[in-house]
Amino acid sequence: MGMEQVNMESLHPVATSSGDTGKVSVYWSWHKEDVGIWGQDKFSARGLLEQLSTVLDKSDYLWYTISANIPEDEPFLKSGSQPILHVDSRGHTLHVFVNGNFAGTQSGDYSKWGFTFEKPITLQAGENQIALLSMTVGLQNIGPFFDTWTTGIGGPVKLLGLRDGPLDLSFWTWYYQIGLKGEYLQLYSDTGANQVKWISGINPPKQAALMWYKTEFNAPEGTNSVALDLSTMNKGQAWVNGNHIGRYFVSLKAPTDGCSDVCDYRGTYYSSKCATNCGQPTQKWYHVPRSWLQPTKNVLVLLEEVGGDPTGISFRTRNVDTVCAHVSQAHPTFNSLTLPELRLQCSSGQRISSISFASFGNPSGSCGNFIKGSCHAVNSTSIVEKACLGKETCSISVTEDSFGSACADNLKSLAVGAVCKY
Repeated sequence: MGMEQVNMESLHPVATSSGDTGKVSVYWSWHKEDVGIWGQDKFSARGLLEQLSTVLDKSDYLWYTISANIPEDEPFLKSGSQPILHVDSRGHTLHVFVNGNFAGTQSGDYSKWGFTFEKPITLQAGENQIALLSMTVGLQNIGPFFDTWTTGIGGPVKLLGLRDGPLDLSFWTWYYQIGLKGEYLQLYSDTGANQVKWISGINPPKQAALMWYKTEFNAPEGTNSVALDLSTMNKGQAWVNGNHIGRYFVSLKAPTDGCSDVCDYRGTYYSSKCATNCGQPTQKWYHVPRSWLQPTKNVLVLLEEVGGDPTGISFRTRNVDTVCAHVSQAHPTFNSLTLPELRLQCSSGQRISSISFASFGNPSGSCGNFIKGSCHAVNSTSIVEKACLGKETCSISVTEDSFGSACADNLKSLAVGAVCKY
């Protein structure tokens, strides 16, 4: 007898009510982050330093800055052409500024951290300040020799398109600054925010690199879970009432190909099997714990590194009051002595108040839309109700000993949907 497809959606919550509660705010304050060297603890070194061993976990950010002199008779100044800046980076992300102006950004991808930035830049006769902001975006902590991996700008760093050929800056004297000034001042805190001048209004700058944004908002009514929809932003970090929500990187999207409309886990497993959300960011909603919020005058602070639109940020609330699961008799267990179990769990403080669906046999469909099949144990609902009603969590063995031997010789599964209430 061939093996049937195993479908498991354990502890899969379904929201019966969710919604956009509107924009966070229409009134914003903003402050431009200093580009390049900003503190007394700057230092210099000949050549390009490895980032991890330089910052020593003090910050995700490291500034590499250098000054390059361009002669007045350099041909590109008269022809109107632009020289090209070439930077080889070990990863993870690089923002480039020339004479204080944002000149571009680049990041590694899922398969390779390192990359080459190579874009035209605008230089002037005389001294030109080139500031490269390198940053890490989380560090891998598994795999062979992960502790020997490196990040930051490894070089070479070159100016291309000059009269005398490529100008290699890699072994010149570079000036370094660990971290951002706003990070050092803790602009996300009340005391830190008072140390700089903010501009306020209803039209904050959009698509501006290295910009701090701040606004006040009232907490959404009710007790439902709250999340910020940051899909109109690019890359940066966010804080609510001084608490760090985390990094966001909504502009980094999954590959556009590799997804399939049909998912079948039968056969040999490989990592891209049943891939979903191709072309989508890994995350755009960021949870804000209710315990961090007060009824009014909550403060949201954002550090946008590349450029986004803060006026598009909105709240999402979600009331997860339905849980469901679908587990097969063939679902793998820890060892041969244990049997497959279906487990349901409500949110903290909720209890299972009713069973909306239960079928042991060959049910189909997905959570919230289960359908009984041709094989169904008639006592499915009563057995699940006895095991789960009034409980925050419950488990049921997916065996014929629990439900009887309906439809003999067929591989069976158990699908359950339940309603949770406070």
